[in-house]
Amino acid sequence: MKSPYNGQEVITLDNVSKRYYLYPQRVRELKKAILHLPTFLKDSRARQPFWALRDVSLTVRRGESVGIIGPNGAGKSTLLRIVSRLAPLTKGKLTVRGRVSPLLELGAGFHPQISGRENAVLNAVLLGLSHKEAQEKLPEIVEFSELGNFIDQPMRTYSSGMYVRLGFAVAVHVRPEILLVDEVLAVGDAEFQRKCFDHIEKLRQEQVTIVLVTHDLESVKRFCDRAVLLNHGVIAVEGEPQEVVDEYLSSHFEFSAGPTDGGDS
Repeated sequence: MKSPYNGQEVITLDNVSKRYYLYPQRVRELKKAILHLPTFLKDSRARQPFWALRDVSLTVRRGESVGIIGPNGAGKSTLLRIVSRLAPLTKGKLTVRGRVSPLLELGAGFHPQISGRENAVLNAVLLGLSHKEAQEKLPEIVEFSELGNFIDQPMRTYSSGMYVRLGFAVAVHVRPEILLVDEVLAVGDAEFQRKCFDHIEKLRQEQVTIVLVTHDLESVKRFCDRAVLLNHGVIAVEGEPQEVVDEYLSSHFEFSAGPTDGGDS
């Protein structure tokens, strides 16, 4: 499909593959592994490769919003981790042009022993702002997160929803050029989800590139310019969101009513 976005290619995956290894027996104790080293080494050699992604080629242009959908285990989160450089690829080539702001794993990058305020500054710096810029952005981050006095409490006291609030607030206030979002918004309450999606729409209007992994198919149709269906680590379908969603639903959620006895239905 010809993209309506003729600007710079900001994300390019060229035949990207990611391999993990599955081991037949998990070693639960270091002591046992050391005492039975020959057996452990033999078991390690029996590991089985598992390809989370296979020869995935995908291009995202500046200002595009792309939704990644598919069943659990399809490779969606792995793809985002590779784009954010949190996971190395096994084969292929990745090119990313622009400041990446990832919102991938609940609580990733937050230190539980320091306050939300300190974590917000620390993570903003890690995402590319100077310390001065992070401090200047802090009031906006705190206001958006709606954490109130909890912003000065250690993050070990936070609920999962509070983690999401602060994580999203930081991610969208560091002047992202590329925003990666992986399902975490599903943890927040309905009102905060609405607020987040309103802000995502604002970022779209500002030509921020967005890659959204979600099981919320309505969000894909509403916010995305293009959708990609992943299945077993490969791209099954790519195109208009409605078409891709329809293909996903027809291929993965078909069911048979089974034989009937001729009675009323």
